[in-house]
This record gives sequence, C-alpha cells and structure tokens, in this order.
Amino acid sequence: MPGLPPSFCLIGNATPVTTPVPQTAPGLSSESCNASFEDSRVILVVVYSVVCTLGLPANCLTAWLTLLQALQGNVLSVYLFCLSLCELLYISTLPLWIIYVQNQHCWTLGERACKVTAYIFFCNIYISILFLCCISCDRFMAVVYALESRGHRHQKTAVFISVCIFILVGLVYYPVFDMDVMSGTCFEPQRMDNRIAAYHYTRFTIGFAVPLSIITFTNHRIFRSIELSVGLTATQKSKVKHSAIAVVIIFLVCFAPYHVVLLIRASAFFFYGGDKDALCAFERRVYTVSAVFLCLCTVNSVADPIIYVLATDHSRQEVSRIHKGWKKWSLKTEVTKLTHSKDSEEIHSPTAHANDYTFPRPIHPPGSKPATPGRLIEESC
Repeated sequence: MPGLPPSFCLIGNATPVTTPVPQTAPGLSSESCNASFEDSRVILVVVYSVVCTLGLPANCLTAWLTLLQALQGNVLSVYLFCLSLCELLYISTLPLWIIYVQNQHCWTLGERACKVTAYIFFCNIYISILFLCCISCDRFMAVVYALESRGHRHQKTAVFISVCIFILVGLVYYPVFDMDVMSGTCFEPQRMDNRIAAYHYTRFTIGFAVPLSIITFTNHRIFRSIELSVGLTATQKSKVKHSAIAVVIIFLVCFAPYHVVLLIRASAFFFYGGDKDALCAFERRVYTVSAVFLCLCTVNSVADPIIYVLATDHSRQEVSRIHKGWKKWSLKTEVTKLTHSKDSEEIHSPTAHANDYTFPRPIHPPGSKPATPGRLIEESC
C-alpha cells in the first residue's frame, strides 16, 4: 500500500490539527483531540532504543536456554520460551516506533504497516501478561503443591495453553485491521465515546486487574510456603522470596501505570458528560503521561529474561560455559594460525626439512559436543 500523503504529517514542534477520521465501526468517534507530541518525544525514543538494544540479545539468549530445557521435558520452560518469542517479535517493531516518534508522529510506511505494527504492539502487552500468569501459576503448583502436582503438570498441557493464549489475544485484537486511522499518524488517541470508554474499562478489568490478582495470590502463597519449609536452606528461601517479590513489582511497574490511566480516561468521559471541549482539554493534559506509561510496558521485554532465566544459577553457569567455550576456541584458532604461519615459513626456507612439518590438530567449534544442561529448577531454588 503506498505511503500516506506527507501533507498530513506533523512538522516541527507543532501540535496536530483536528482531522476528520473515516470510521468503519458505528459509534466510534470521528475526530481526534489536539495533543502535543514533543513533550514525550525524547523519553519515548530513549526508552524504546534501550529496550531494543538490551532486549534483543537478552531474549535471544533466553529463547535458546529455555528451548534446551523444554526439549528435556521441563514444563515451566515452555511458557518462558513462548514469552521470549513474543518479546522478540515485539522488539522487531520498535525501530518503526522510534522512527515514527522522531518524525513528530508522521507515519509514512502505509496504513497496512501501521496496522500490523500496532497489532503486534498491543497483542504483546496482553500475551506477556497472560504468560506471566501462567508462569506464576505453574511455580505455585510446583512449590505449594509439589507432591500433588507431580503427576498433573505435563508439557503437552503447557503447549496447549500457550497456543490458546496466542489465538485468544490474536482474535481479540484482530479488529485492528478493520479500523481506519487518521491520515499521516498511526493509532493516536481519538475522542472518547461510550464504546471507547467501555473498551478501556474492559482492558483494565480483564487485561490487568484479574491477572494482577492471580499473580499476587500465587506469589503470596509461594512466599508463605517457602517460609514454612524445613527442607530448604536460608539461601534457597531467600532466592525464591526475592523472585516472587520481583515478579509482582515488575508487573506493577510495567503495566499498572498505563492501565490506571486507561481507567482515569474512561471515568473522565462520564464525569465531563457531553462537554466535548472540556473532555478534549483533559485528553491533551494526560496525553504525555499516557504515552510515557504505555512506553513503560515495553520495559517488561528486558525485565522478564533477567527475572525468570538469566538470574538463575543454571543460566549463569550455562552462559559462563558458552563464554569459556568461545574463548577456548578463539585461543585454539589463534595458536593454529601462528603454527601454520610458522610452518609455512619453514617449508619455504632452504634449510627446512619435509619431515619437520607437523599438521595442526583439527579445531572443534564450541557447541559440537555441548555439555548436557542441567534441569531448570522450577521452584527457583
């Protein structure tokens, strides 16, 4: 699809004008409130750039390590692997958002690219939230009901649940492709109406409040179970406690601010009633805060690998083994090159003897005979 007309893009430090938006869905607002994009530009570009730079290698490593564990039959690793794939797909779209924000919210890649990018962006938020719930529930079963759940936690079940999550969230957000967007921009906030307000209430309740309750309950029970356990050392108990607390904190920091703003915006619509000017003035005041809080959701892409995989003892040992393997292989390669160079000089020397040449030993790159990784400890002990 050809790019959108550049005359509709924002230029300079200007505030966009209110532009009529053709809609395919009845009852949806037909225009967008004026909003200043410059106030949030720097922080959005910085956060998106940092998340892209750190999240890409972290999630690649996480996906690889959890895949190794999943192939060994580990249940928790299935959720972690799927979460990493979701994060990698989302991170791949961040450069487009960075360019868009730097261009003063001028989208020139076409309407289809805008819809695909927005679809991935919003799907990632709720797929990540649901996978965090699955991870917390699985750890809850493994720790609190360790004996009872031993024969009930199966990898096939984890795979089935993961597929259902992708399908469910994908279907919920599929209507994005049937929506029209304002020319030159990509899914900027529209004027609030009854339908959008109800949608915000739904996202807050089902997409945030319910998962928060699940995550808080399961990790609280894990915390209590570890406190009462007599079979764990103080170090093991401390690790599990810190992990349980970190899960809740990261969830609150990444997802709570944005969903609270959604709730406030929906409530403001009913508070101001039919006063469109007052409502638009309110939307302009909260736009920067809303954009920054939405940006915080992306930090989850960096936090998840650190909390669930890279902070465990097994993962640190695996990363150390990989680093030592590459270092050892590089050293062998350098030694072989020097030996080969020296022997070549001796061969071409008039005093060299043919029987003095020694062939270098074959080089085996790291990973040709990898050590079998240990089983990921699902209780994070």
